[in-house]
Amino acid sequence: MSTPVSAPLTSTDAAELGRLLAAGEVSSAEVTQAYLDRIQATDGDLGAYLHVDADAALAAAGEIDAARAKGEELGPLAGIPLALKDVVVTEGVPTTSGSKILEGWRPPYDATVAARLKAAGTVLLGKTNMDEFAMGSSTENSAYKVTRNPWDHDRIPGGSSGGSSAAVAGSLAPWAIGTDTGGSIRQPAAVTGLVGHKPTYGSVSRFGLIAFSSSLDQAGPMTRTVLDAALLHEAIGGHDPLDSTSIDAPVGVLAEAARRGAEGDLTGLRVGVVTELGGDGHTDGYEPGVLARFAEAVALLEGMGAEVRQVSCPAFDLALPAYYLIAPSEASSNLARFDGVRYGLRVGDDGSRDLDEVMALTREQGFGPEVKRRIILGTYALSSGYYEAYYGQAQKVRTLITRDFTSAWDDVDVLVSPTSPTVAWPVGARVDDPIAMYAADLCTLPASLAGLPAISVPCGLSDGLPVGFQVMAPALADDRCYTVAAALEAAQDSARGHRFLDGLATPAGGAA
Repeated sequence: MSTPVSAPLTSTDAAELGRLLAAGEVSSAEVTQAYLDRIQATDGDLGAYLHVDADAALAAAGEIDAARAKGEELGPLAGIPLALKDVVVTEGVPTTSGSKILEGWRPPYDATVAARLKAAGTVLLGKTNMDEFAMGSSTENSAYKVTRNPWDHDRIPGGSSGGSSAAVAGSLAPWAIGTDTGGSIRQPAAVTGLVGHKPTYGSVSRFGLIAFSSSLDQAGPMTRTVLDAALLHEAIGGHDPLDSTSIDAPVGVLAEAARRGAEGDLTGLRVGVVTELGGDGHTDGYEPGVLARFAEAVALLEGMGAEVRQVSCPAFDLALPAYYLIAPSEASSNLARFDGVRYGLRVGDDGSRDLDEVMALTREQGFGPEVKRRIILGTYALSSGYYEAYYGQAQKVRTLITRDFTSAWDDVDVLVSPTSPTVAWPVGARVDDPIAMYAADLCTLPASLAGLPAISVPCGLSDGLPVGFQVMAPALADDRCYTVAAALEAAQDSARGHRFLDGLATPAGGAA
């Protein structure tokens, strides 16, 4: 019988849970049951999960406990529960990508990310809600439910990984996997007070991620602390021969970088504040409270020895229109596979219609309005006579953005900005205004288009809601993101006397 711990298990960081499990102070079954109980009690209000299998989770936890009892050598993540965004293919577990067109589909294989986490001994709690096919910034585009922000249930949790962000911020999981195409890890992390990291493109396998935009999609961690994010990233990263875009390079010692950063010494680090992302003359659309918290965070970095300077990246102003040509174009191609023939929803197959009619009816009923909007936009951008004017020009802008980054690295080690121009907005406030919805990704898009690593870390509150601070680094320099984010996290936790999420009022009425 394990010894109970004083702090609630569901408010304990994943790294600490790993220590408690390894020391035999708690069992995986106890930790898993604690989270399942909390999901049962609170997820009716939040809507974080699409699928939870308590029996399977407890069975997996029991296997880990039995292996530990036998003295088998287990990794640092063994026995820690986890939530997966429903875009990650999982063998035998319903995987819908938030869409009716895949309702009921149980894949016959695991995504590489899921397989690596299973091999590490993590316990799958369930699959989290998301904007359909990862297209959205609020998790209001899910075909199944609206997810709500644990800080304020009348506000959105960000998107498209809003189910994952709500699960972790609401203490319904110690950590989760999200995916980031144009900001879908970082933006929801920012508005729910989490740490969210988009890895260098190609450093985490895309095999088994249901594709939205193949040149942009990346899976990554969403956690309570920077160290937790680094540990989870190390577990899923590394080369994968099943992914043709996978980089054949080691993932790096990310947890060590986070621990080093937490010591609070940034002497000699050159930090560039991006003028175009909320800087002088570029504040339209940015809330004053967001800019104030960002400035305070920059001052903290400077106080730890960092050299701060302004950096202009002019092409960043074009990131939003470029992204919304490139990503929909790739989506229009990727989503052509959902035709009602091989798997998933099939409508009108009563023998009276030909295949083309069945496919058209299936896609009409299976896809939601935002997915249809982007398919039409992408198809138009790729069509004969318009390809060069739209898609071709967008790719040229992408090159200019990459060049701006390359130029910046001559003068600074990292670039910083707010993660999102605003805090979480009310549910329903932007559903009829796609342009306003897309603007939530203003700050996250440049790093996505250039394939660079970027992390969001909390930097305080504005009107009682979380604000995110973004750190961007050169390709494969993910460790720099973790070092700077951990330094900022430690400085802020020290100043306030507690961890950022400790004051969050949860649906159950207690401290998260």
